Amino acid sequence: MGTSINNIEQIVKPGYRNVHLVIVLSFLMMFAGACNEKKDNNFEVDHSGALRTIMSGNLTATITLDSLESKPNLYALGAVENLKGELQIFDGESFNSKVQDNAVIVDSSFDQKAALLVYTQVPNWMDIEIPSGISEKMELEGFIEKTALENGISTEKPFPFLIEGTVGSLSWHVINWPEGDMEHTHQKHKNSGLSGTVQDKKVTILGFFSLHHKAVFTHHTTNVHMHFKTEDGLLAGHLDDLLLGDDMILKLPKK
Repeated sequence: MGTSINNIEQIVKPGYRNVHLVIVLSFLMMFAGACNEKKDNNFEVDHSGALRTIMSGNLTATITLDSLESKPNLYALGAVENLKGELQIFDGESFNSKVQDNAVIVDSSFDQKAALLVYTQVPNWMDIEIPSGISEKMELEGFIEKTALENGISTEKPFPFLIEGTVGSLSWHVINWPEGDMEHTHQKHKNSGLSGTVQDKKVTILGFFSLHHKAVFTHHTTNVHMHFKTEDGLLAGHLDDLLLGDDMILKLPKK
């Protein structure tokens, strides 16, 4: 603001200078405080382990799922220790997937250890319709960031999101890393277990967005890390690519 304290003293009538000066200065301080106030998210995103550690060949556990089981409204995704499966928790219900006898097996236990886990607690979500013009994964990433800002969510910190509806197509994998292989690449991770495509099915996608966690829990080419489960719960895993269907819903934490 262009008016200095000295100028304020000059324009206040002498008889009322002390009282009016206090009022004016108090107002200015309140206004400045409101302008400088940073919006804080009403949730926390935590993580254990890091992608860079995994890519270096260290696949040991950093956290156990049962240590989080009592947390209400828990949402989490990650990788099993030794990269022997994918971890997905939706509102306290686990849909952990692994490869067994050349098939994907999904179980609901918390008897797992994770090499990498990203998690949060969100009791309430707001629904936002995804416009029909948003169809591909990169477009979706930009829409998520823009919509979060519009709804008072700080993008300077990581935040979770859900996507619900019938996908056009969804490419996925469930990792099953061969023991002793020390050469890690993103493509080898995708190819090590089972992979496939879901088409025209109802799914729930859990993701975490962050501008500042590349090589921690997002890959270096993206600001999002996403896992999914089908409506029947028979398939779950890591989401590699996505073509949205019609009338899909983005869910963000409600303020």
